[in-house]
Amino acid sequence: MKLATKLFSRPRTERDERWIKDALKDETFAGTLLMISALIAIVIANSSLSEWYFDLLALKFEIPFLALNLTFAHWISDGLLAIFFFIAGLELKHELVHGSLSNKSQAIVPVVAAIAGMVIPVLIFSTLLRGDSQALEGWAIPMATDIAFALAVLAIAGRRLPTEIRAFLLTVAVVDDLGAISVIAIFYSEKFSPDYFLLTIVALAFFWFLHRIGKAHIIISLPLALFSWWAMYKSGIHATVAGVALALLIPNKPRADEEISTAERCEAKVHPISVLLVIPLFAFVSAGVDIRGSGLIEGITSPISSGIIFALVIGKFLGILGATYLFTRFTRASLNENLKWSDVSAIGLLAGIGFTVSLLIVELSYEESQALADAKVGVLTASLIASFFAILLLRVRTSRIN
Repeated sequence: MKLATKLFSRPRTERDERWIKDALKDETFAGTLLMISALIAIVIANSSLSEWYFDLLALKFEIPFLALNLTFAHWISDGLLAIFFFIAGLELKHELVHGSLSNKSQAIVPVVAAIAGMVIPVLIFSTLLRGDSQALEGWAIPMATDIAFALAVLAIAGRRLPTEIRAFLLTVAVVDDLGAISVIAIFYSEKFSPDYFLLTIVALAFFWFLHRIGKAHIIISLPLALFSWWAMYKSGIHATVAGVALALLIPNKPRADEEISTAERCEAKVHPISVLLVIPLFAFVSAGVDIRGSGLIEGITSPISSGIIFALVIGKFLGILGATYLFTRFTRASLNENLKWSDVSAIGLLAGIGFTVSLLIVELSYEESQALADAKVGVLTASLIASFFAILLLRVRTSRIN
């Protein structure tokens, strides 16, 4: 029996719509800061301050009693970025409990679109780089969509667009992040330690139990969360995964004596830290690539960079648009009457903005400096190209509305 549903239907409740609008507002500001920080990093990396910049990234900070000795860049990507993933986990849980993912008829569309938007880019990248074992270590780079960056572009060029299309982008990006996080945990973890992993599970279980009985005071839960992060790091699994795990264990529904849930309170307190500190810092330490030696054209046309550009820009577009079209073609589902296929095309382009998570996977994939630089150039270039064409398409759409 064919599924009868309207694609991109409006949020089911006033609370859902308010949450989506707040999320869009916060992520738009975060995306703006991200772009500014990335631009500053690129300028510094190619200026007389280049040596200072790369020395700063390599500067080590040690905590002896925890057996941690990480560079400044790793403290950001392994430590602070866990806060970003914590927020992503809270957004994912909201979608699962209250949002479009809580309703099977609504969830199937963005989920299928997101999966296709991950698989097609990986296939394109793997096909273009086949035979190059080193380059193929970065096969997961084009999987991810940067929520903040994409929503910032959408805010710049698509203010008059219906809320439904914005909510769809948010949902696709959240599912996309879940896929990327899973890939990081499974394929980009090294020297797995069962003992530390078991310790992580025990800490997370205790964290869940405290929330379950309503005794998770910040004096207890914060040190426990930090301990979980440390145990996850020592287990060999990328430590940012701890952020998602902790978020999924926090209650998303208010208790009888509460007006808002614990998850909502956590998001209100932690989200500003992610927006004002974590995202700009990560962009600053990750986006800086010195292209003065090899040149911009050489960097863009390198096999790794070209593969990433084609996979993100073309692969995301074809995956999301194609999956949505096939779903409407072979089921009774149809687009909301307020939306056009050009809107879906724009979302497919916006999803090609990889940035934050893509740059993280770049760092995990390549150790050789040239491959690392080429991959970063590819992610940055793909994000700019995807942004340009998305803005162009959205401008045409808004001009027709006017």
